[in-house]
Amino acid sequence: MTYSLGRRTLGGMAWTTPRLDPERSRRRLQILAELAGARAGRERERPQRARTERLRQLIATRRRVAG
Repeated sequence: MTYSLGRRTLGGMAWTTPRLDPERSRRRLQILAELAGARAGRERERPQRARTERLRQLIATRRRVAG
């Protein structure tokens, strides 16, 4: 059976998503949780720095909107 280059289709094949490895998914979620915890820990250690950064972002946003 030959196919012309212009008429290649998937025919009746259904689209499926690949199944993720459960161990890999568990490890990924664990890493994401550790990163979130580390991020939260850094903000608790330096709350003034976090507030200052949020304030700078707010000022920059308002300048973009106003200007």
